[in-house]
Amino acid sequence: MRFPRQVSRLRPFLLRPALAAMALSVATSAYAANAATGVPFLAHQAVYDLSLKKARGNAGGVNAVRGRILYKFAGSTCEGYTTEFRQVSELQSGENKTTLSDLRSTSWEDGAGKSYRFNIESRMNDADSTEVDGVAERSSDGVVVKLKRPVAKTFNLGKDVVFPTEQVKRIIEAAKAGKTILELVIYDGSDGGEKVYNTLTVIGQPIPGDKAPATPDASTRNGQLKSLTRWPVTVSYYDRAAKQDAGEQTPVYAMSFELYEDGVSRALALDYNDFVIAGDMGELDIKESKPCK
Repeated sequence: MRFPRQVSRLRPFLLRPALAAMALSVATSAYAANAATGVPFLAHQAVYDLSLKKARGNAGGVNAVRGRILYKFAGSTCEGYTTEFRQVSELQSGENKTTLSDLRSTSWEDGAGKSYRFNIESRMNDADSTEVDGVAERSSDGVVVKLKRPVAKTFNLGKDVVFPTEQVKRIIEAAKAGKTILELVIYDGSDGGEKVYNTLTVIGQPIPGDKAPATPDASTRNGQLKSLTRWPVTVSYYDRAAKQDAGEQTPVYAMSFELYEDGVSRALALDYNDFVIAGDMGELDIKESKPCK
């Protein structure tokens, strides 16, 4: 599952199947669960309640956050995967300043990770909304992106670029194989539709499904998930176009979560460097899945 950037750096980092990539989101992937683990994918709707987890010294006075993420996922390897995402957030800072953001997105990715359609609409306070609409297609030469909005434009990306659901697929595969580090180049249509991100994923030790967390939520109370393994995952996103100074590059943002092998994500933490937002799963509604014919 993947998630979005906030405040002046608002960016959709869409809650993909399994991440809520994921993030995300952020960030889950039914395809990943089905293909990489043999566990049937889980079509579902999840609600995450947002709050301020941590504010650092240069946070510009951010002292409170509230809001919600609504994430819907459905589909199969034969018909592709559809996600619907909405995040409404209110950030309070010094001198009683309030920033209200509303982000909505829909996307479809085919089961083989060859085609990706996306529409992202965002609004901050009373400003006019902005929209990104486009499609990305993979060929033997790489990925071709065709944008309709904000401006009509066609451009090429490298062969190493993967889409969000494919990203999560590979994270689950790496976790099942006992790997702890995974590097991928990601395109998700965010930031005007022209950004590409280098990502570094760190995967922790597997957690048995029957091991209760310190803070239970709708996922850990669900009987269907108690038999499944989950992994603590942190994904850091780096602007591929940014010039690297001497030393280590700072990520644009990072997201942490626990990822179940069927693609559900819990215990979200969205780190925007200046502050960290927690996303606690308040509701989980499992939907009926239609198997491929």
